[in-house]
Amino acid sequence: MSNRRLQLVAANTRLSVVTETWPPEINGVAHTINRLVQGLRAYGGYHIQLVRPRQTALEQAQHDNDFQEYLVNGLTLPFYKEVRLGFPQYHALKRLWKKQRPDIVQIVTEGPLGYSAMKAAKKLGIPVISDFHTNFDQYSRYYRLSGFFNVAKRYLRHMHNQTLVTLVPTRELQQQLSACGYTKLGILERGIDTSQFNPQRRSETLRTQLGIRPEQLLVTLVSRMAQEKNLDLAFSAFRAIQAQVPDAQFLLVGDGPERKRLQAAHPDCIFAGMQTGVALAEHYASGDLFLYPSTSETFGNVILEAMASGLPVVTFDYAAAHEYLHYGSNGMNVPFDDNAAFIQAAVTLAGDPTLRQTQGEAAYQAAQQLSWGNVVERLHHTLQTILHEAKP
Repeated sequence: MSNRRLQLVAANTRLSVVTETWPPEINGVAHTINRLVQGLRAYGGYHIQLVRPRQTALEQAQHDNDFQEYLVNGLTLPFYKEVRLGFPQYHALKRLWKKQRPDIVQIVTEGPLGYSAMKAAKKLGIPVISDFHTNFDQYSRYYRLSGFFNVAKRYLRHMHNQTLVTLVPTRELQQQLSACGYTKLGILERGIDTSQFNPQRRSETLRTQLGIRPEQLLVTLVSRMAQEKNLDLAFSAFRAIQAQVPDAQFLLVGDGPERKRLQAAHPDCIFAGMQTGVALAEHYASGDLFLYPSTSETFGNVILEAMASGLPVVTFDYAAAHEYLHYGSNGMNVPFDDNAAFIQAAVTLAGDPTLRQTQGEAAYQAAQQLSWGNVVERLHHTLQTILHEAKP
């Protein structure tokens, strides 16, 4: 299908996006779908309806010429209170979509709201695509709910296989899901805003405020502080670094249910809490080495943010790291779950300023190729191709 034809088809495309997370909630899914929605609005020709749970009792839906919100009630997960699920809306969405029929529906999250939206769209004969964002295999390791997550995995496969395509962020994940029985998988990478995240955001003023001298090694980590992020390994790596570089300091950015425990266990480390916008970018770029020990990522946006900020990254070789890091060149992506290799890589970089500089510069250069504009263009092409093929 030619680009010119795609432009013509997109001239009046009504897209309904169904998600159970959205800014100001801070997580990778909310960040990604917001960038894609705003990117399609800037692209032109899209009228977007956003279906999501209301975040406060008094929240009002937003309505613009090309953007409408449809807010529903929801609930929080008992074992993960920061995650909110929307109640099923099968009948309500059927009524809504009979009056305001979208051309295509995109299911971002797979909770009760997403599943009911998928069933409503299929009942009305509306094309449906879906995104895959949740690594239940790894979550089950940390929440001792393996029985529940085994059921969830079957549910996810059942749901996604009913959509016309399931978009995943990496080739690695595409292969894993295909081996588990998923069909009709497509790749939609993630982007990075290099105007926000870049080495020029390094702030000596911030370092001074944090009590860091110009020549002092500042190890950083940006993460939600939850069990599945495997943060105890990061502290083990930092303590090994301290044995070689005694005045090294550890800066942690983020919040979550594990913060209180970690802060009590490591009172000598710096817990900066949640940061956003320019402040977040400055906290990245003002560090010297980035540790990311999570083993539960579907992608891992923070890895790209650290790379764009000019930091050498130590992480496990999967998800975003498998796609964009090359061991010893622009980072240290060690074998998955090899804790000893993770710690050793962190110690090696901490003790070698020249290697940190070389890898940080290479990471920065690699991140320059990953624009959100390119990702939005690929989503646009996917949407328009499906609409073209769905026409009788």
